[in-house]
Amino acid sequence: MSWKNLFNEQESQAAVSRINSLTPETQPQWGKMNVAQMLAHCNVAYELVYTDKHPKPGGFQKFMIKLFAKNVVVGPKPYKKNTRTAPMFLITDEREFETEKKRLVEHIQKTQQLGASHFEGKESHAFGALSENEWNTLFSKHLDHHLTQFGV
Repeated sequence: MSWKNLFNEQESQAAVSRINSLTPETQPQWGKMNVAQMLAHCNVAYELVYTDKHPKPGGFQKFMIKLFAKNVVVGPKPYKKNTRTAPMFLITDEREFETEKKRLVEHIQKTQQLGASHFEGKESHAFGALSENEWNTLFSKHLDHHLTQFGV
């Protein structure tokens, strides 16, 4: 499957428009997260790139993540509904909808503005160096999965 190119201004703006159509009352079609938690969950993918908020996995743990999760995360197949996620992506506390929405939009815009070449060969938190296409798949597939979860 081909994913939207979030390095492209029009396609990233289309993603932002989908996010902007969410409201604090938007209900999920599956899963346990409310809409604010989902936005916070989506922000984690960008926090791993732009902050040092989350500890990096070490040696054996990183090897196992690359072995078992990399192809799921950056491969072409869509995520299945209710798939388990890494512990750092679990959002169980209450979050503020507008704050999380604003953060996510800013992350998408920053990523688009930096462009694909910025990400070519860039080290990921757990998967090692990724191509610009793998980075786009990582961002785009994850975002699409959760926006679809909330019907937008």
